[in-house]
Amino acid sequence: MRILIADDSIVSRHLLDATLRKWGYEVVVACDGLEAWNALKQDDAPRIAILDWVMPGLTGPEVCKRLREHSKGSPSAAYTYLLLLSSKSQREDLIEGLESGADDYLTKPFDQHELKVRLRAGTRIIDLQRELLAAREELREQATKDFLTRLWNRSSILDILQRELTRAARENRQVGVVLADLDRFKNVNDTFGHFAGDAVLREFSRRMLASMRPYDSIGRYGGEEFLIILPGCDESCTASQGERMRAALANEPMLINDARHLVTGSFGGTSWRPGVPAQAENLIRVADNALYMAKNQGRNRVVVLPPA
Repeated sequence: MRILIADDSIVSRHLLDATLRKWGYEVVVACDGLEAWNALKQDDAPRIAILDWVMPGLTGPEVCKRLREHSKGSPSAAYTYLLLLSSKSQREDLIEGLESGADDYLTKPFDQHELKVRLRAGTRIIDLQRELLAAREELREQATKDFLTRLWNRSSILDILQRELTRAARENRQVGVVLADLDRFKNVNDTFGHFAGDAVLREFSRRMLASMRPYDSIGRYGGEEFLIILPGCDESCTASQGERMRAALANEPMLINDARHLVTGSFGGTSWRPGVPAQAENLIRVADNALYMAKNQGRNRVVVLPPA
C-alpha cells in the first residue's frame, strides 16, 4: 500500500517516513500542499494521504476539499483516505478539518499506535470500495454482455446502433449495418452436441473481434445470429468489412471434439447515409433481407443492399 505524506517540516516528514516504512508501507513524500495536490490528482495516486494542516501553497484542509471536488465528477474513481495531522486540537478545528473532506484527524506529536489504528481503518475502507467497484462492474457486465460469447447482448447492441446513427446524422457520415449468421449451425449441435456448439459460438466471436476495427461493435442478436455496427462505412466499405469477417471464419477450420471442421457464415449488410430516415428497425430489416439472399445464393458469402 502506497501512502502520501505531505509536511513542510523536514523533521516531521522524516519521522513519518521512517515509521511508515518500518510498517511495510511504500511512501511518497510531498514538501508542501501544492505538491501534495498534484500527486493526489494523478490516476496512479496513493490511496492514503497524511496531510499536515499548515503548509505553504495549500493547507491540508484545502487539499482535502480540492480532492473531494475533483472526485465528484467521477463516481468510479478510486477513493482516497485522507488523514489530517496538526497541532490544533480545538473542537472547532476538528469540525473544520472533517468538513473539508478529511476522513480522520491526529494531533501532533502523533502517537504511533494511534496512527497505526487509523491507517488500518483507512485500508479497510479502501479495500471495501475496491470490492464494491468490482461487484458493480460484474453486474454491469451481466446486464450488457451475452453470457456465452461475452459480446454485447441484444439490447446493448441495439442501443449502440441507435447511438451511432444519431452521431452519424450529427457528423454527416455513414454507418454500416451487418447481420451475420453461422451456416448450418443446427447440424453442429445435432452432430457434436450443444457444448461443441457453444465452443463454436465462442470461437466465432473471437475471430470476429480480431477481424474488426477497434471502433466497430458486435453483439449477439439471437441464437447464432450477430449484429455488427461499422461506423463511417458506406456500402462498399461495409461489403469489404463483411468479406474480411467472412474470410476470418472460413479460411481456418475449427477444432470440434478434437477434429478440424470448416465452419462458415453468411453476411447480409446495408449502409445508412444522410438523407435517409435513421431508423434502426428499417436498417436491420434490409440487412436481414441481404442475409436471406446470401443464404439462398449458397451461403458463405456477403450480400450488401442499399437502404430502403
